Amino acid sequence: MVLLLPLWVAAQAVQVQAVGAGALDVSPALAVLEDADGSLTLPEVLAADRAGRMVPRPGASQGLSLGFTRSAFWLRLEVRNPGSAVAHQLLEVSNARISHVSFFVPDDAGRYTETRTGGDLPFATRAVAHRHLVFPLQVAPQATQVVYLRVQSTIGLIVPVQLWARPDLDEHTHTDYMLHAWYYGMATAMLVFNLMLWVALRDRIYGYYVVFVGATALMLASKAGLASQYFWPGALVWSNFSYYTAASVGAAAFCLFTRRMLDTATVLPRVHRALQVLAAVHLLAPLVYWFAITPVARFATLLFLLTVLAVTAVGAWCAFLRMRSGYYFLGAFGMLAVGSLVTTARSFGWLPTNAFTVNGFQLGSNLEMLLLAFALADRFNQMRREKHLAQRELVSAQQQLVDTLRASELELAQRVEERTRQLQVANERLEALSMVDGLTGIANRRHFDQVLHKEWTRLERAAQPLALVMLDVDWFKRYNDHFGHQAGDECLRAVAQAISGVSRASDLVARYGGEEFVIIAPGTDGPQALQMAQRACDAVRALGMPHPLAYESVVTVSCGVAVTVPGPDDSLENLLGQADDALYEAKAQGRNRVVLAEPLGG
Repeated sequence: MVLLLPLWVAAQAVQVQAVGAGALDVSPALAVLEDADGSLTLPEVLAADRAGRMVPRPGASQGLSLGFTRSAFWLRLEVRNPGSAVAHQLLEVSNARISHVSFFVPDDAGRYTETRTGGDLPFATRAVAHRHLVFPLQVAPQATQVVYLRVQSTIGLIVPVQLWARPDLDEHTHTDYMLHAWYYGMATAMLVFNLMLWVALRDRIYGYYVVFVGATALMLASKAGLASQYFWPGALVWSNFSYYTAASVGAAAFCLFTRRMLDTATVLPRVHRALQVLAAVHLLAPLVYWFAITPVARFATLLFLLTVLAVTAVGAWCAFLRMRSGYYFLGAFGMLAVGSLVTTARSFGWLPTNAFTVNGFQLGSNLEMLLLAFALADRFNQMRREKHLAQRELVSAQQQLVDTLRASELELAQRVEERTRQLQVANERLEALSMVDGLTGIANRRHFDQVLHKEWTRLERAAQPLALVMLDVDWFKRYNDHFGHQAGDECLRAVAQAISGVSRASDLVARYGGEEFVIIAPGTDGPQALQMAQRACDAVRALGMPHPLAYESVVTVSCGVAVTVPGPDDSLENLLGQADDALYEAKAQGRNRVVLAEPLGG
């Protein structure tokens, strides 16, 4: 009996709240019965209560944290009125996202009537128009009333229950809604301000932030029960789905904003790609929520926790690298991260339920907005300082230029001949550079055109054949999109070197454009040109550059070969057209192959 005394004391009836006494946390006085399959009826629960199977939960202060479970739970509460007048009370379940809540209260004849509502039911089912689930309760004078609650949820189940005198809850509601209005007013101001900056500056960072603020506000509105009350019709029931969807969209925008603000593409390339993948996962997650929110709710919460930790770690690392933006990011979003961690820990039952843990994310969001406002102001100041510095440097450069010109005028007469020779050398170098492709180091299109016309004229006089090989990197756009432009450039350089390695000294290898290359082979007939093209094809394939999006899984080229003996009845355009048609035929046959065009007139 001594060991059971704490449970007996906790299960005692609570007294009605007098006006002015505020809220009474009745969680320690709740007796609990788990309904694993959700099939128990009220008579069965009453029988179980008489058999002593409903017992209080030790340490159930500030709400029952029942975790992620599919079970239904029955709660019993005894309310005693020692006064001489009827006590008009309100029982508040201050978690609007509990899917189903049924309130059973006895009438004068002792028969229980049921009021059924919850986050997954229309707002019109609520007995009191309030963002939380509130039930009226009248207790006769000098009487004790036993009421029952049945709760069940598709997500984490936290049940904070408070007892109020009706005037006290009305006064608290007025203050509570005013605080929420203050938060959403601030969120709206930040959203409109950044939306205007996005429209004016066309900088995507502001667009990401607008989406993040909007999604965060919607998520908090769903969590607080305000979305069900104000944002959509009472017949639309999707409070938990909208909560997780808004959280995922906000997390995706958060990741993209982080990449932009911290310039991770330059500072942390791997993290840059990881954040992009994380954003994509969050954008696809609502499809899973729509069909299976119950089994994935726990994992979704862990994903949000992982996202917060990952982005905070990125901000901390950038701050460690002494990036100015990293300091502001870590300060602003660190507050948001702390609030998110507190809220997540509460949903798992790791922290108690109180005003701080319930509104942790909202408090963190408020602080984040304030600090980010300072960050934006600093950004504008930094831009202004950079502008002034650039202007001073421009004036200094102009002055130095004037001084240099004056000094040059004094020396011009003595150095005209020397400068003329230097200019001639520079022009020759420029002329040479104009013939070379800047990316691959081989001949460019201009050099190709000049040599092709020259060889055509020469071989026409000598009545010798001219071969033209056109090569195209297979599936290069897929390669470029998958690995990035930098990897694509490296691929083109490697292909150019491989093709050059199989050509003769008398041949010209040039970049024709994009991922296309050409070989001019003077004095080469069809079989010889075909062998040369095949060697080039084999050389590129032998590089073994991985290409997971190609049929061969490595980078390959397709080759079109055209051969002709230049004459008055022929033209360069026909030769180029034949090579191009042969190239397209090689692609049509499956790529990584060589096709020889039929001779002109054949």
